[in-house]
Amino acid sequence: MTGVLRARREPPIRRRRGDLVAAAILVVVLVVVGVVYAVHSPAADTTSVPATSPGTAPAAASEVPAGFVEAWRARSGAAPVPVTVGPGVVTADGSTVVGRDATTGAERWHFTRDRPLCTLGEGFGDALAVYASGDGRWCSELSALDPDLGTRGPASSLDVRTPARMIGSGSTVAATSADYLEAMRSDLVTTLQYGAVVAPAQPGRQPRVGCRYTSFAVTAGRLGVVENCPGDAADRLTVLRPDGNGDADTPTVEFSTVLATRGVQLIAMSTDREAVLLPGPPELQVLDRAGNQVALVGVDVPESEVAPPAGGVGATASDASRVYWWSGSRTIALDRADLAPLWTVPGTLGPGAAYAGRWLVPTAAGIAVVDPARGVVQRTIPVDRGGYSGPVALATKGGMLLEQRGTELVALSPG
Repeated sequence: MTGVLRARREPPIRRRRGDLVAAAILVVVLVVVGVVYAVHSPAADTTSVPATSPGTAPAAASEVPAGFVEAWRARSGAAPVPVTVGPGVVTADGSTVVGRDATTGAERWHFTRDRPLCTLGEGFGDALAVYASGDGRWCSELSALDPDLGTRGPASSLDVRTPARMIGSGSTVAATSADYLEAMRSDLVTTLQYGAVVAPAQPGRQPRVGCRYTSFAVTAGRLGVVENCPGDAADRLTVLRPDGNGDADTPTVEFSTVLATRGVQLIAMSTDREAVLLPGPPELQVLDRAGNQVALVGVDVPESEVAPPAGGVGATASDASRVYWWSGSRTIALDRADLAPLWTVPGTLGPGAAYAGRWLVPTAAGIAVVDPARGVVQRTIPVDRGGYSGPVALATKGGMLLEQRGTELVALSPG
């Protein structure tokens, strides 16, 4: 007789009432967490309208034109200098960052949040938008925006107080404030915390406490800060290496030295030099990579222009051979390697910008065309700024010349 094998049926799982209640509570908790994250995350109350196609940069200029005419202008109060990363121009005002066609000024994309912008900078090929915290005391939300399409890239949370600036050179980008600075790599992961760290992983990792930061400068792989610290008889210059080797809250200090006086301004840095401006009478002190003085040169700068500017970041620009520094009334060229002064053009409104093999410098009369090697003004192109007489930060995008005049960006085309 052939038997029939029957599968044994397991008794049904009995769910206790307590299990069902626990499961329901877990679902509610997950929903609440999701809602809270959606409301408070950086993506909340954000409007992002990217460009529909890639932009086109204007053609480079082959020569300096006989004149410039205004092509367009836009509000850009959150950008201290023109931001020309990518094929176009990026402006920032209020809560909105806008990518514009460099030739026409037409909007190609925009990015808006429900809080005001602290500042706009550039780094790693992106536009870097820093937004304020909800209470306005911090510059805490950093977003990287593709300058061509406006799409959002990496984002991070900062612990920088207001007011703040973004500074950068090559692979070194940092956010600065009066008692804290934070450097980051291209994915916006923090590589260096220096100063008043809000929530240190372990106490005692910062070399000094209670210092105020008055002046900053940066070059690839090196970050400099002038500190006013309790117990020091004068200002202190500290040079940091923000390369991300080790813990971010344990800074790598290349050197730190107390200078001769207070009211010092850090002007520029190179691979192995630092140039600081000393008061009374104004002198440019150049130090080596160990903090030792290698040169001390008198400079023709009014005493009133020696102190660090508001925000601690001096007005400088550079090309392959020189750093151009604007003191507040004159443009001074420094050798890019040893930071020795080369020439001075008085009566200027900003450091200037490279254009068709010449260095263009803003003046009250317009644009001075300067031979960058000798500092000789070859001619001046008249520009009517409609009564504006304040500082002018220049930049170029192809043949377009861009002037940051206070809270407004004005684009000039050859004509």
